Amino acid sequence: MTGRSAIILVGGEARRANGQEKYFFTLGGQTFIERLVSTLRGVVDEIVLVAKDPGQCSRFSHMNGILCVPDIRRGRGPIGGLHAGALAASGDLLFVCACDMPCVSAAVVSRLFSLIGEYDAVIPRWDGEMMEPLHAVYRRSALLDCLVRSDPPSLRGLAGELSARYVDAQSFRDLDPDLRTFTNINSPRDLASLS
Repeated sequence: MTGRSAIILVGGEARRANGQEKYFFTLGGQTFIERLVSTLRGVVDEIVLVAKDPGQCSRFSHMNGILCVPDIRRGRGPIGGLHAGALAASGDLLFVCACDMPCVSAAVVSRLFSLIGEYDAVIPRWDGEMMEPLHAVYRRSALLDCLVRSDPPSLRGLAGELSARYVDAQSFRDLDPDLRTFTNINSPRDLASLS
């Protein structure tokens, strides 16, 4: 079987969360990062966290079987984190998400992996141009090639340079009727509305 890795980006600056570390927000008695790791363990062969620096990596040292690597391109946002995670991952296929998505569905992630075929990426997309590049599956070799070759300025730019398969986000309702898998929490107020 083709190796599958998950990359969870934890290195954001938490500006919208008043400086609070969103990965330690709790929902259902677990922190966001514990929920994500627990969900993804059943779908992937390894989990890689990308933190902003070695100091932040140490915050996750209590989590067994998790690789945490520091960002190698500080100040580049998710693109930099994605690059560090792809370099560290050993899987051929990478599911990528952000640490503020506590309701990621294992069934949806499994379907994304199954849809990649010969494409470089499978990216959920809503009506129009809104897409979910941080809830998507990428082919590691194509991703690294693009990041090194053209250094896209944004996730949207990255997606545009890959041979991506776009999948209607609504098509996952059979697995996740309320599409909670795409929910991201930016503030304590968002969290209160979810619980």
